[in-house]
Amino acid sequence: MTTLGDTTTGRPADHFRSGFACFIGRPNVGKSTLMNALVGTKVAITSSRPQTTRRAIRGIVHRPDAQLVVVDTPGLHKPRTLLGERLDSLVRSTLTEVDVIGFCVPADQPVGPGDKYIARELAGVRRTPIVALVTKTDLVPPEQVAGQLLAVGRLGDFADIVPCSAVDGFQVGLAGDLLISHLPQGMPLYPEGDLTDEPEQVLVAELIREAALEGVREELPHSIAVMVDEMAPREGRDDLIDVYAHLYVERDSQKGIIIGHKGSRLREVGAAARRQIEALLGTKVFLDLRVSVLKDWQRDPKQLRRLGFYD
Repeated sequence: MTTLGDTTTGRPADHFRSGFACFIGRPNVGKSTLMNALVGTKVAITSSRPQTTRRAIRGIVHRPDAQLVVVDTPGLHKPRTLLGERLDSLVRSTLTEVDVIGFCVPADQPVGPGDKYIARELAGVRRTPIVALVTKTDLVPPEQVAGQLLAVGRLGDFADIVPCSAVDGFQVGLAGDLLISHLPQGMPLYPEGDLTDEPEQVLVAELIREAALEGVREELPHSIAVMVDEMAPREGRDDLIDVYAHLYVERDSQKGIIIGHKGSRLREVGAAARRQIEALLGTKVFLDLRVSVLKDWQRDPKQLRRLGFYD
């Protein structure tokens, strides 16, 4: 294994390393939460709902000896819609563009068909090292973690296998060390202090969608999309940003669920999203949310392009 510099003391390594890692796994295995833990701040939304991630979000980890750019991908699954097909295509294209792959398998669930399906996909990836990350170890006792490590080891020929937990921080640093050990030598790819390369409007839209996902019925998460129509400082004010955004659903019945009785649900979504957006932007925010129906947008190529999900 590559010898690393002493990242605990900040002593630089002899050679700086930089490059890209992507996290892959079935939906809801903790990929976004682990990326946020590595970066040290929230750059990807999280939810208990499967398939929360819909874009290849990049989080940038700065260390004295390295710069690791983590690409959080949507959960790989057998798609049922055109949106699902495009998300799977996004994942597969990302696999060919990174220096190391982090295969995430949760400790609290038995290895299942979804994990085996991804392992077979990864077996076809040539010349890219794969680090198996057994996530969510905080949810199970040590003996169950040990059993999961053995089960994951039987899935493929991995460069490293490491258990970790983004919730309590267990071995998150080690997971970062192992990923970095597989990066090529090179100069930093992003300026010091940059934590993501996502545009602010995209991050704001994602925070609104995260708030909208909380507490909704099972059929709704996949049907919610968010677009920021306008975001700018209010004229004559340097302490207030106006954000105008649309939440899109596929049916009128879903619109009613999002809005709630006399607008109560939408107000809750707005209040939760505004707090997160203010934390992101570091200023007060006026948030105007509208809800519209785009019938069956997940299956409509024209609407998918409108919402930013390209071929």
